[in-house]
Amino acid sequence: MKTLEITFDLSLIDHFTMVITIAGYCIVLMALSVIAYVFTRLHTLQDFLSKRKINKGTGEPETQTNVVMTGEENAAIAAALYLFFSELHDEEKYVMTIRKVSKTYSPWSSKIYGILNTMKHW
Repeated sequence: MKTLEITFDLSLIDHFTMVITIAGYCIVLMALSVIAYVFTRLHTLQDFLSKRKINKGTGEPETQTNVVMTGEENAAIAAALYLFFSELHDEEKYVMTIRKVSKTYSPWSSKIYGILNTMKHW
């Protein structure tokens, strides 16, 4: 049996191949950098659009307001939201019942036709 040898010859790589390779790596690196920057700055765009939407509905000029909330106020709001959302669903009884279901025979689920049973024993 003849074996095939694969060799890597650096002399076959010309300067056009290197330019294309380096340009491709640079383009991919720049695209990933731009995407990472956009994703890290996405919240500022979202804040800008939401302020613009709020001010458009009221017709008032944009004002800068800083609301400082204490930890107790945040905890009270979180508790109220938790209680509100937990009461939306009906209380259900979680009872597990086990019933024996008789199934008809199907060769698809039969274990006698397994892979190992089809092998010939010598």
